[in-house]
Amino acid sequence: MRYAVTGAAGFIGSHLAETLAAAGHEVVGIDSFTDYYDPALKERNAQGLDVRRLDLETDELDLAGFDGVFHLAGQPGVRSFGDVFEVYVRRNVLAARRLFEAAAHAGVRVVYSSTSSIYGEAETYPTPEATIPRPLSPYGITKLTAEHLVRAYERSFGLDAVVLRYFNAFGPRQRPDMAFPRVIDALLEGTTFELYGDGRQSRGWTFVGDVVEATIAAMERAPAGAVYNVGGGAEVSMLESIAAFEALAGRSLDVRTGPPVPGDQRRTKADTTRIESELGWRPRTSFEDGVRAQWEWASGVRDAARVAGR
Repeated sequence: MRYAVTGAAGFIGSHLAETLAAAGHEVVGIDSFTDYYDPALKERNAQGLDVRRLDLETDELDLAGFDGVFHLAGQPGVRSFGDVFEVYVRRNVLAARRLFEAAAHAGVRVVYSSTSSIYGEAETYPTPEATIPRPLSPYGITKLTAEHLVRAYERSFGLDAVVLRYFNAFGPRQRPDMAFPRVIDALLEGTTFELYGDGRQSRGWTFVGDVVEATIAAMERAPAGAVYNVGGGAEVSMLESIAAFEALAGRSLDVRTGPPVPGDQRRTKADTTRIESELGWRPRTSFEDGVRAQWEWASGVRDAARVAGR
C-alpha cells in the first residue's frame, strides 16, 4: 500500500512510518518541522524515512494515488491558553480541514489521531467513547473541533475516516517537554525536576509501540466513521512513575513541586472495550517494560552524544 503519514518526524509519527515501511508499504512522510521543540530532534527522528517538508495550512496538498493517510500532525500540549491559541487553531483545525477536504476529494481513507484531552474531567473511569466530551484546555478544544470536522466531511463529502483518541503515549523519542523525558534528564544529569501539582494525578500510560499497532489496525480493519480509545492497561500516578525511573537509575530524583498546569486533567484511563472487540487490539506492553525501554533508549542517546563530543 502507499500511505502518507503527517507529522512523520514527530514522536508517534516517526515510529508509525518506520513500522509501515518495515512491513513493505511505501510511506511518504509529511512534516513542517515546526519549532514547538528543537527541530534537530525531529531531523533525527526522520533519519532513514522519506519525509517531505510541507505545511498543511498553506502548501498545495494532492493525495491522489495514496491508499490511506494517517493524520498525526498538529500542535501538541495543554499549555495552550493565551496568545498561542491562534497557533493551535491553525495547526489543529485549519490544517486538518484542508487535509480532510483533500482526502475526500481523492477518495482516500484517513485515520485521524485525536486525544484523551477531549474528555476533560470525565464522568466515569475507565472512560468509554460515548462519554460527553468536556475538554479543559484550548488544545483539547481544537482536537475535538477537528473530530467534528471529520463528521462534517463524512456526511457532506463522503470522507472515509476513523478517529483514534490516544491516551498518554510514552516511549523512545517522546517529546522533550513531556514529564518522562524531563524525569530521565534530571536523573541522568543530577538536576532538579519540577513536578506540576502534587504528583497524585494519574494517567492511562500507553506505550508507543502499542499505539502504532492500534493505528495500523484502524486503517486496515475499522469501519468508516468508527471512533476508538487507544489506551494502556495500567493507570499510574506521577509519583509512582517517578519511583519507577528512580529504580532504574539507582538514585533518587531531586523534586521541586510547582503549581498544576492550567487545563491539565487530574486523571485519564481508557475503556478499550470497543477497539478490543471490533479490531482485536489490546495493549501488549506493560508499564514497567515501557518505562525500561524509554530509559534505555534515552541513556543510549546520551552516551552516544558524549562519545561524539569527545
